[in-house]
Amino acid sequence: MHLLKNLLLCFFIIIFLFSFNINLASEEKELNLNARSCVVLDRNSKKIIFGKNEYNKVKMASTTKIMTATIIIENCDLNKTITISKKAASTGGSRVGLKSGDKITIRDLLYGLLLCSGNDAAIALAETAAGNVQEFSNMMNNKAKELGLNNSHFESPHGLDSDNHYTTAYELALLADYALQNSTFRNIVGTKNYTITINGYPKNITNTNELLGILNGVYGVKTGFTNGANRCLVTACKRNNMDIICVVLGCDTKNFRTQDSIKLIDYTFDNFEYFDIENFINTQFDNYKKNNINSFEINKGISNNLEIICSIDDSSFIPIRKDEKNSLKVDFWIEKNLVAPVNINSKVGAFKVYSDNRTILEGDILTTNSINKQTPSYYFISLFKNFSSILNNSFSYIL
Repeated sequence: MHLLKNLLLCFFIIIFLFSFNINLASEEKELNLNARSCVVLDRNSKKIIFGKNEYNKVKMASTTKIMTATIIIENCDLNKTITISKKAASTGGSRVGLKSGDKITIRDLLYGLLLCSGNDAAIALAETAAGNVQEFSNMMNNKAKELGLNNSHFESPHGLDSDNHYTTAYELALLADYALQNSTFRNIVGTKNYTITINGYPKNITNTNELLGILNGVYGVKTGFTNGANRCLVTACKRNNMDIICVVLGCDTKNFRTQDSIKLIDYTFDNFEYFDIENFINTQFDNYKKNNINSFEINKGISNNLEIICSIDDSSFIPIRKDEKNSLKVDFWIEKNLVAPVNINSKVGAFKVYSDNRTILEGDILTTNSINKQTPSYYFISLFKNFSSILNNSFSYIL
């Protein structure tokens, strides 16, 4: 009998996953994306709204400079003036145009790094913060570890192709989200044109982000290109109360990365809205408890009065498809036969919120109080209370 139940459960899971994959495939086909991997991340809940190969390790080109800038902002005096080294001045690829011996502030180097994607600025900043590229790469990897970016690895501050220099679309979105929490970073990547000063002389630079100032709501973040990574673009966009990060990696041309980004951004704002998932779950859970839980059976416990809640770690409001709001359902599973002691915050069940074709949210059902185990002293006290009760009842009867 148990075997039959397990087989049926596996069958329904397979059917669900199959229908879910079909749904994702139809969305990808509808969007007709060129990007090898991409993701749309909601900044408020950190939920993935859309993804394609978002966990694949890929080269990231100059989107690397999001991490470079983060390290510099958190560790350096931005008003300090430095002298450009021969190594920094000879770095190839996209450049600010720095020469050996040039004097420039760290702040202006950051603008050169993030607006015109200067590889020369990247090396100069790495040398300033850590002495050399290797030590700066160590700082980058330590920061990645701190942020939980376990599928990212850095070997340079600029992102020129290297076999062990990689990230995923998802982790790059998380990194961008973290960087944007810093007002200095956010102000720089949101700047279309800026004038830096080199050796006391002004130089105008322009942001390479083709969507900034063009597409409604865009306020950053960074472009990228190498032969190995192809065309890349990380975009932050906010419309009304929804704030997202869109990452497209591995596009064949600049036009494709632009088109894919616009498609994903417009798709998100056209089809998704915030929903109070916490209130919805709690309402459904209250109804479930009324109809399904009279009490727990806690073996060897001093009581069966156990209180439970649905644990929702994420933001109360999460983005869901507008056409899924009225079809949301919640399944609850609770183990009602327990053995004492039962500690507070113990997992006694789980829940899943889903629509017809995809899982929206999953979580644990936890205890909010504890039930101690019966002890010899407990038995003695209970026996004494029962005996006292019998005596009192007997005495009352005699009287």
